[in-house]
Amino acid sequence: MAVDSNRISNTISETLIPSARKDFESWKEYNDVDELITEYYNISVSQALGRSRELEDLVKLMKDTIRVDAIDKLNVNARFNVLHNETLRLVDMATIPSITNEEVSEEVGQIIEVYASVNAKINTIYKARDLQEALEIDTEVPVEIIEEEEPVTKVKKRITRKPAKSIQ
Repeated sequence: MAVDSNRISNTISETLIPSARKDFESWKEYNDVDELITEYYNISVSQALGRSRELEDLVKLMKDTIRVDAIDKLNVNARFNVLHNETLRLVDMATIPSITNEEVSEEVGQIIEVYASVNAKINTIYKARDLQEALEIDTEVPVEIIEEEEPVTKVKKRITRKPAKSIQ
């Protein structure tokens, strides 16, 4: 079956794991972005460009209103910033009359990849938290291991030296 060159199709990528999804239920800005990004998995070039400003606005609002303490970290913020930059690039593309369908398709693919990396990082944070809770120890604080010292017996080793050869 031939794919219309005016249509952009991508496969669904990384989604949030259930423990993360539960914490994100009340974060409206993230859910708005997630809903709009879902539409970008199968969208026409003209729709992608036409909705680029809406996507950029939602991503900016999301990155400026992080409501989940677990992900309020520099490495997650960096990914949000990259995602915002990619959406800004798509907005710029909408103003370029000579832009090709392939370039728009490639940029939409980039946005989806970056969004997947945001979700992957969030999932990693939640998996680590879930593992830490399952272990019932705080993995953030180093555990001091005390070893029992065994008495060391000193052994003297007698070293015998050969007399040096005389030089003639």
